[in-house]
Amino acid sequence: MEWGALGLLLNSVVLGVTSLLMEKLCRKRGAGFVWGISNVLMAVCFIAMLVLTYVAKNIGYLGKDLPPTSIVISALTIFTVLGFPLAITYSVPYALISTHIQPLGLGQGLSMGVLNLAIVFPQMIVSLGSGPWDQLFGGGNSPAFAVAAIAALMSGVIAVFAIPRTGSQKPRSPV
Repeated sequence: MEWGALGLLLNSVVLGVTSLLMEKLCRKRGAGFVWGISNVLMAVCFIAMLVLTYVAKNIGYLGKDLPPTSIVISALTIFTVLGFPLAITYSVPYALISTHIQPLGLGQGLSMGVLNLAIVFPQMIVSLGSGPWDQLFGGGNSPAFAVAAIAALMSGVIAVFAIPRTGSQKPRSPV
């Protein structure tokens, strides 16, 4: 069995189910909150991958044989869960920019292009910098995962607290 293909399949299933529930989630909690929580979940998954890497190194199988079933199942679970934040990232930022730009009368196409650049430039920086960064700390992907976890956590907190909610999305205060 190709474990990578199974991981992609499971990730895509979670992504699809999340996409179907996206509108309900965003209406109930607010798009900024949903986006922020998805980034926090992404940070947790990156940290889980760091822990899994540490465990895999310490059980001594690396470079000798196939990984133990527990390591494979854990990695598949983490990759499956990452389908949720991926679905949010594919749609919520674009919906948010669209709703904030429309009342201003600015072009939505230009705004979407700027948002795309804001997403692509950090990805390019990470792609170019993670190899040398990892080598600086002795190889492996752990340093890049650590930086990604910190960045995802920070962006999640910012999204939860900085993106304004509309009147129907504000949390109810106890009376």
